[in-house]
Amino acid sequence: MDKPSQADVIHCAVCGIDTRVSGYGQQFGSLQALWGYGSQHDGERYRVHLCEPCFFGTLAYLREQRRIHTMFDDDQPTDNQEFGRVARDDFFGES
Repeated sequence: MDKPSQADVIHCAVCGIDTRVSGYGQQFGSLQALWGYGSQHDGERYRVHLCEPCFFGTLAYLREQRRIHTMFDDDQPTDNQEFGRVARDDFFGES
């Protein structure tokens, strides 16, 4: 799935704001999926760009859904702020 070029104006799919940060370019998160053979949505591709507040609001919602779905499990996942994070202090996208 292609990343938008720096010339493209990316608007948040939820609130509609321009995701450009003056002097720093586009700052957005993406939720994406490509469904394959055997899935209910075979051949469908999705990509949703989110501004920072909407991204973290969505992440908080997903964290809450995980908490609800595992509430009565014997081995409950820890409910922490690391949910979905793959790197920290990665200022230049090197990880």
